[in-house]
Amino acid sequence: MRSETMPLRIAFIGFGEVGQLFCEQLSQRPDVAVAAYDTLFDDAARGPALRDRAGAFAAASVAEACRGARLVISAVTADQAVAAARAAAPALTANQTYIDLNSVSPATKAEVAAAIAGSDAGFIEFAVMAPVAGPGLAVPILAGGEDAETVADFLRPLGMDVTPVSVQIGVASATKLCRSIVIKGMEALMVDLSLVTAANGVLPAVLASLQASYPGMDWEALVATMPGRVRRHGVRRAAEMREVGRMLEEAGLSGDLAEAIARRHERFAGS
Repeated sequence: MRSETMPLRIAFIGFGEVGQLFCEQLSQRPDVAVAAYDTLFDDAARGPALRDRAGAFAAASVAEACRGARLVISAVTADQAVAAARAAAPALTANQTYIDLNSVSPATKAEVAAAIAGSDAGFIEFAVMAPVAGPGLAVPILAGGEDAETVADFLRPLGMDVTPVSVQIGVASATKLCRSIVIKGMEALMVDLSLVTAANGVLPAVLASLQASYPGMDWEALVATMPGRVRRHGVRRAAEMREVGRMLEEAGLSGDLAEAIARRHERFAGS
């Protein structure tokens, strides 16, 4: 257990939606000290604004962010999860735990775990089970790994909703990605539904029919909100759906649907 007089130091690798929100909320607590590093900090065009957003907890490197942190949380895009772990591993020590909360397949989580195994740090996986924009730190998170219970005990008093589900790596991430087939698939459907019904002037009639067939769903709200999410986060979610495709193919199933969903998110976000 940590000392009652010393703040819990948490480092974030990646300063996107999750990293920004978690850093900003945690930094308001006197019992927590945060640091963050993002490769975009070094980008000539986007770096200055992002570093300004990070403010006092912006680190100059991965190693600087990790130094002295009890927990190091990777919150990058899915396609950068392994690279982030490999970059952090040389800076990690025996009294630290590396947490990967990226939406990646169990096989990719295993690659991340293997990268961290080259250090003396512990490793657990997180799976974020809902959009973070509303609940922030209180978003439901599943945790996996031998140290999941210990880390959950650190984070629950900070307002985080962390539920350990397995000592094995991969269970939490598989749960997340199976859910993503439905959620990201629905978002892709709502993009096309909103566009084609607008082109034909039939949205009210279509929504009325859907509501009659599936009254438990708020179809009007879904078509109003989901396309906006894809517009904002489609590139990141496309990477996540390609991880879904990898998971499906590793199970001997086709990843074609996951790839189609990924392409739709990517294309709409870039349009």
